[in-house]
Amino acid sequence: MSTENLTHQDAIKKIKDLSESAKICMFCTELDKYPINSRPMSLQETDDEGNLWFISSDTSNKNFEIKDDKRVQLFFMNNSDYQYLSVSGNATIYKDRSTIEDKWSPMAKAWFENGKDDPNVSIIRVEPQDSYYWDTKVGKLVSLFTFVAAAVTGNTTDNSDGVEGNAKI
Repeated sequence: MSTENLTHQDAIKKIKDLSESAKICMFCTELDKYPINSRPMSLQETDDEGNLWFISSDTSNKNFEIKDDKRVQLFFMNNSDYQYLSVSGNATIYKDRSTIEDKWSPMAKAWFENGKDDPNVSIIRVEPQDSYYWDTKVGKLVSLFTFVAAAVTGNTTDNSDGVEGNAKI
């Protein structure tokens, strides 16, 4: 596996591609406690600045935890394409109508009785501070073939079809 550290627009593109491909992440809070609190969250979007957006209930534990400590860690896994992304950053909670209107998804109605007009709707923006990714350059089929060939021949794979690195915005 080769290392490819990305910066600025390349980093934003990688974060956007990998996070939006996976769509679901483990959203972790209270990073200084053990065990770390984590829960699955559905990503609404990753914007052109690399910020990650989520819909959440303002009465959820995660929102209370973010109000005490804005540091969060997100783990995205797209197992079908062997793509993984870890993002640490600072979370901000929005309750204003314009942000809720902009980020609302009809799928979120399942969580909120009154839809986007529910008083508990909040939007969380995570601004990445640090991220690390693992990605196959050639896709699942070639990666799988490489591992199967190594297993059949008794050789080891150098995992050269993959790339990993930091993505600094």
